[in-house]
Amino acid sequence: MTQTFDIAVIGATGTVGETLVQILEELDFPVGALHLLASSESAGASVPFRGKNVRVREVDEFDFSKVQLAFFAAGPAVTLSFAPRATAAGCSLIDLSGALPAEQAPQVVPEANAQVLDDLKKPFQVGSPSPCASYLAVLLAPLRGLLDIQRVSVTANLAVSAQGREAVSELARQTAELLNVRPLEPRFFDRQMAFNLLAQVGTPDAQGHTPLEKRLVHELRSLLELPLLKISATCVQAPVFFGDSLSVSLQLAAAVDLGAVNRLLASAPGIELVEEGDYPTAVGDAVGQDVVYVGRVRAGIDDPAELNVWLTSDNVRKGAALNAVQLAQLLIKRLV
Repeated sequence: MTQTFDIAVIGATGTVGETLVQILEELDFPVGALHLLASSESAGASVPFRGKNVRVREVDEFDFSKVQLAFFAAGPAVTLSFAPRATAAGCSLIDLSGALPAEQAPQVVPEANAQVLDDLKKPFQVGSPSPCASYLAVLLAPLRGLLDIQRVSVTANLAVSAQGREAVSELARQTAELLNVRPLEPRFFDRQMAFNLLAQVGTPDAQGHTPLEKRLVHELRSLLELPLLKISATCVQAPVFFGDSLSVSLQLAAAVDLGAVNRLLASAPGIELVEEGDYPTAVGDAVGQDVVYVGRVRAGIDDPAELNVWLTSDNVRKGAALNAVQLAQLLIKRLV
């Protein structure tokens, strides 16, 4: 008989939390008892799992000794409040919020640096990085042996779902208002989001960089084990419900062999390489899928040591929930 594991999902009523529960079912994860947890405002709701509706309870009252593994899919404040309680109870955890320092909970993407898990001790604490860092790690990890990457420049066009249900509802409301020629009053966003691009996601620091951009840089260096890698990151809010799209430029030490790059990407785990002459989109390809779609692989216009790539992926599913569940699949082998 297959061993089962009692699981907790904190933030179970959020977009990532609900998708995480869905993937646990899709992948037939060996769940024994499933405990769905959230704030007092969300307690009492229910989430479907294996033909039943599982009631959501308050995380404040939960005894973490009841579970072997917990997914923290709420915000950083929730992780910082309850992660110590979980580990003190002997519960391993996967944090999706980025709140825990890398020394405590190393960031892991299975396609890039799964070997990091070998050095951890129970109860395990692992970070599942931001979606953008996950996509880039999936893209760059197989290229490390082929290319001497000197610099990474990325412009990330982010879906509003990264900011939760309220942001999704706001984009839908703004779109309806504009299409019906009604006056638009921004609520969640500080200005018009529908049919627009916002040049920053979050509040910038004194140097003009937002927390999400700094998190991307820090996590990508860690995932690739290249602490001195030069990275330039700009995160843009796009009027898209689900699915991020990234324009990536790599500065290399030598001229790029496009044939070798394409062969590597075509066989790399977690990547779907789109044939030359075509390109992937978030809506047409990525949403609801479990891979990173890559296209427009090309050298620089006047620099043969420059490699440019376009990629798109489902931010909630592939970028967040699936990566966390894949980490759990690797961890339970070590929990036995």
